[in-house]
Amino acid sequence: MLPHYPNPNSKAPHYARDYIISFVAFLSVTIALTYDGSAPLEHQKVLAVIAWGILLPMLWGESQLIRMQVLVAMAFATLGENFASLYMEGYIYRFKNIPMYIPAGHGIVYLTAVALGRSGLFQRYARQISILVIFIGGIWAVRGVSPFVERPDTIGLFLFIIFLSCLYKGRSPMVYLGAFFITSWLELVGTQAGTWAWVEIDPVTGLTQGNPPSGIAAWYCLVDAVAMGAAKPLLDYANRFYQHYLHNFVCKFQD
Repeated sequence: MLPHYPNPNSKAPHYARDYIISFVAFLSVTIALTYDGSAPLEHQKVLAVIAWGILLPMLWGESQLIRMQVLVAMAFATLGENFASLYMEGYIYRFKNIPMYIPAGHGIVYLTAVALGRSGLFQRYARQISILVIFIGGIWAVRGVSPFVERPDTIGLFLFIIFLSCLYKGRSPMVYLGAFFITSWLELVGTQAGTWAWVEIDPVTGLTQGNPPSGIAAWYCLVDAVAMGAAKPLLDYANRFYQHYLHNFVCKFQD
């Protein structure tokens, strides 16, 4: 029924690392996005340094594969931001730029989704958490197309349906569940603080969208698919390149 979910009787251990990553991420996202909502432009450089200072220690204890997935996710998500925000203007940052902390921020967000997904809590209660996410996300999405809201959110419902299909069919449902919490939270914080704002009409589909749209976690399903698909080939290539370079260096040194 749910082939990529953990065993219902899973006794996965709790590792403090996963919860520390998640706590630090939620706390730093809240502080940074709230502060950037009213701070001067030059302070984004400071936030960028802090973001990298948070991400790099987080990656220290991760496997090579996870590190590469994070790097791919950062590159793909940042490229997507440039397209969606600067080019398409689907949402616009306060200074009409892509803040310097965005690449590292995406790394923190993706790693948090991974850490939550593999945590003992999510592994042991995967189905219960799924029901909670579907309930919360469903209410949010349906409310957006009801006649009782001032700003309709059709694109949000569309994204939530995509998210549900990923949750049922995708290879990383636990990561998607983690992404739902961290991405929904950062979107609510960022838009409430005025750090960025979504336009009322999606420029691609012409559908109405909220600020933020519900179902926004669907985009991280795509980010995860790209990260998982590209990470291992890139890692294999990097290892082959390194071994070849090292071999040639040793041979030249011996000569």
